[in-house]
Amino acid sequence: MLQSKKIIHIDMDAFYASVEQRDFPELRGKPVIVGSPEGRGVVLTCSYEARKFGVRSAIPGKEARRLCVEAIFVPPRMTVYKEVSQQVREIFFRYTDLVEPLSLDEAYLDVTNDKLKIGSAIEIAKAIKQSVKEEIHLTASAGVSVNKFVAKVASGMQKPDGLTFIHPSQIETFMEQLKVKNFHGIGRVTAGKMNKAWIFTGADLKKLSLDEMLKYYGKPGRFYFDIVRGIDNRPVEADRETKSVSVEDTFADDVLDINILEKELERLAKLLFSRLTKYNLYGRTISIKVKYHDFKITSRSKTFPEHVSDPDVIAQTVKQLLKQTEAGLKKIRLVGIAVSGFEKVKTVWQLKLF
Repeated sequence: MLQSKKIIHIDMDAFYASVEQRDFPELRGKPVIVGSPEGRGVVLTCSYEARKFGVRSAIPGKEARRLCVEAIFVPPRMTVYKEVSQQVREIFFRYTDLVEPLSLDEAYLDVTNDKLKIGSAIEIAKAIKQSVKEEIHLTASAGVSVNKFVAKVASGMQKPDGLTFIHPSQIETFMEQLKVKNFHGIGRVTAGKMNKAWIFTGADLKKLSLDEMLKYYGKPGRFYFDIVRGIDNRPVEADRETKSVSVEDTFADDVLDINILEKELERLAKLLFSRLTKYNLYGRTISIKVKYHDFKITSRSKTFPEHVSDPDVIAQTVKQLLKQTEAGLKKIRLVGIAVSGFEKVKTVWQLKLF
């Protein structure tokens, strides 16, 4: 009989903002936003005090200011965040070499055969959280289960400073009760589309056959079919290189209007840039992906001589690339953008919004 995996997902709580509050005591207990409220600036992250007002990552800084007029905006200190992230990872490596960072503030750990022979993934997660608190003076939340997907969802169940264990016997019930909007990998637009079809929970989604999943949601349908059953056979991959970072969303209804398409591309460009900044990745190639109403897919790309570090450049480029497609002539069901050709490839996971 195969041994069940023991997977931990660690997610630092409001990482950038927490580092700022740690280093500058006058910010503690106050709504802190890492980012800029000026121009086209976006929120990279914010403290839990700011989240109470509806502020969240990737929204425009101006909107965050409107939501929380008392917010304190601070510029990001990426060098500091990277140093702290490395300190956290050193704690991870005390227990296992199978560490797969997703970004500076989260990672998967496979502790099936832990170095210290502790045996219990729950006890290891507790020890990691305690070390992070005592040595680095920050808090982290942990999810523990038998695969990456369930551990990832579990880590967000009791933030901040939480620990959630999902036993194998509980996975099926856990997934059935989970709202589809909380499924890691199901984006806002797709969740909205599901809700319109009266699919609100994992139990609702589970009623669809694989053929129906593929028909309604395309290639991601296979992913949905598996995860709603708690199936995820992906291994924890140490030293995994990211070739590209991408975001995409499916419209609830097929779109012909160029203005709507361009606004969606602008939104995706802001989201993508915030993710790139978070992972300290800057690439030279910008690409756009378009899926038409008949499910035919086309893509266009542009490569720059230097790496791109301006969100406006990403937004303008993808809108120019959109003109090279049949947008405006054929209805479109999905648009996506990606950045690749990184000068310094970091060990992070490729992001995807379905």
